[in-house]
This record gives sequence, C-alpha cells and structure tokens, in this order.
Amino acid sequence: MRTVKELTLDARVENISEVTAFIDAELERLDCPLKAQTQIDIAIDELFSNIAFYAYAPNVGLATVRFAYDQQSGMVSITFLDHGIPYDPLEKTDPDTTLAAENRSVGGLGIFLVKKTMDEIQYQRCNDQNVLTIKKRIKT
Repeated sequence: MRTVKELTLDARVENISEVTAFIDAELERLDCPLKAQTQIDIAIDELFSNIAFYAYAPNVGLATVRFAYDQQSGMVSITFLDHGIPYDPLEKTDPDTTLAAENRSVGGLGIFLVKKTMDEIQYQRCNDQNVLTIKKRIKT
C-alpha cells in the first residue's frame, strides 16, 4: 500500500514551517523514529529554502511538496517540485570537510548533509520542472 499527499504553496522561506508541519503530521501518523524525523526536517529546511531563495529570484513562484510512503519497503519519499530555473544540486561538488571552516568555500554544506542523512536523493528536470526527491527508510 502506498500513501501519497501533496501540498502546493508559495516558495517563500516563511512557508518552511508549514511544509515541515505537513510532513511531520504524516511522519507522526506512521510512528517515525525521532532521529529520522529530525533528519527529514533538516532536509526540508535546506531544500525548500533553496527553492525559496533561488528558483524564481527575484520573483516568487509556487512549489509543491509531495509525501509518499511505501508500506512494503518502509520508505518515505518527499518530492520537491518547482518551475524555477533549472538547478541540479547534486552536481555541486561536496565540500572538503577535512579543511578548517575558514579554508572552505562558501555553500554546499546543506546539500552535503542531506546526501549524508537520506537513503536516496534524486534530481531530474521533467516537463519544465525541477523534481528533487529524497527517500528515507523509517521502518525495517
């Protein structure tokens, strides 16, 4: 059985809390472990803020967040969709975390963290949309 729910709203930083509440309500309904929920919340903050700051700049457009849960695999999928400028965050080189903070270039740490904490992350440009999906196993 697969559950799918969707939320569409303005891609504004102020809406991160609404997106997080939407996803958290679904995760709590599924008795998601707190560690996984926290990791997902951090990923939401990073990914939705990137859409809010860059996808339509300097304008504002819509973003859709799609939640799916596959009971058989125990996997949660969260997909972020926007019609903003094409941008694949996975193309960005991971920061060298062995360097001192002052010796690292600015940016990229958030996406790096998302890559490290999610089980899967995928990007595609489809039908003139950015489609970024993160997956996290919450049940074994």
